[in-house]
Amino acid sequence: MTPREIIRAIMAHQPCERMGLTFDRGRQNDFLHVGPGQPANYTPRRWEEGPVEYYDDMWGNLWKRMVGGCAKGEICKPVLEDWHALKAIEPPRYDLETITARYRERFADDADGRYRVAEVTGWIFNDARYMRGMAQYFMDMALHPEELIELHRLIASVKEDLIHCAGRAGADAIMTFEDMGTQTGLLFSPEMFRSFFKDEYTRLFGIAHDYGMKVLFHSCGSNREILEDMCDVGIDCFQFDQPLAYDLDELAELFTARTRVLWSPVDIQKVMPTGNRELIEQETRRMCNVFRGMLICKNYPDLKGIGVEQEWDDWAYNTMLEVAEEWQT
Repeated sequence: MTPREIIRAIMAHQPCERMGLTFDRGRQNDFLHVGPGQPANYTPRRWEEGPVEYYDDMWGNLWKRMVGGCAKGEICKPVLEDWHALKAIEPPRYDLETITARYRERFADDADGRYRVAEVTGWIFNDARYMRGMAQYFMDMALHPEELIELHRLIASVKEDLIHCAGRAGADAIMTFEDMGTQTGLLFSPEMFRSFFKDEYTRLFGIAHDYGMKVLFHSCGSNREILEDMCDVGIDCFQFDQPLAYDLDELAELFTARTRVLWSPVDIQKVMPTGNRELIEQETRRMCNVFRGMLICKNYPDLKGIGVEQEWDDWAYNTMLEVAEEWQT
C-alpha cells in the first residue's frame, strides 16, 4: 500500500498493514503538507532586541520569544486592543488562483504517493484570541458577544477561501489549528462552544466534505466535554499532543463508534519529557494497541521547546515500527 492508501484506509477504519506515520528527520512520513504561503498584502517582520526576538503575523499581532528558546513565544501586542478598530482591520488577502496552483503543483510533484494535506493556517478561536489577547477575549465572550461573532465571521471568510482552494487542488484533507483546553478541561464552557463556534465550524467543515476532503484538527489540552460536538461539526481526525489528558480506552471507544481517528505523538507532557526509556516504550505500545486501526503517529516538531532529546523521540518511533511488524505476524 502507498502512504496515501494507508491513511485513507485508517480514516475509514478499514484493514491496514500498519499505523500511519508522520515523522521528520528522514523517517517515515505518510503526509505531504502544503501551506498557502503568505497573503499578498503581508510582508513578515522579524527583529531582535537583546535576548528577545520580535515578529508579527498576518493579522498584525506582535509576538516575542527568547532567542534560542521555544519556537513560537507569545503575543505581546494584539492588533485589536479596542473594538472600535474592528472595522479598520484589514484581513489577509490571498490570491486564490495562486494558492490553488500552489497546492496543486506541490501535490503533483510528490513522487512518494503521500496523503495530501492542505494547511489553512490557524482557525477561528485561535486567530481571534490572539487578536484580542487571551484575557480580554474571555471577557468578550460575556460582555461583547455581538462584536466577537462579527470578528469570527471575518476570520471564517479567510478560512473559507482557503478551503475552496484546497478542494479545487485535489487535497485529501485540510488541517486546522485550535487550542481549546487546559490539562483538566476547556478554556470556556461547552455552552459557549455551541454558541460561538459550532455553527461556523459545521458550515466550514461541510464545505471541505463537499469536496471529498477530510478534516484534521489540532487542539491541545482536554476537550472531553465537547468531543461529541466536535464529531458533530465534522472533524474526522483529532491531532492531540497530550493524549493522556483523556482516558485512552474511553477515547478509543468514542472514536470507534464515530469512525474518527487519533493523530498523536506519545504524550508530550507526561511521558516524552521524562527521558525514561522504559516508560516511553511502554506508553508507545499502549497507545498503538488501544487505537489499532484508527491511529496516525507523529513526532512533536519542537523537541527543544518541551525538553526532549532526539534519542528519546527515536525510542518512541522505533517502538512503533516494532509494533507494526508484530501486527503483521
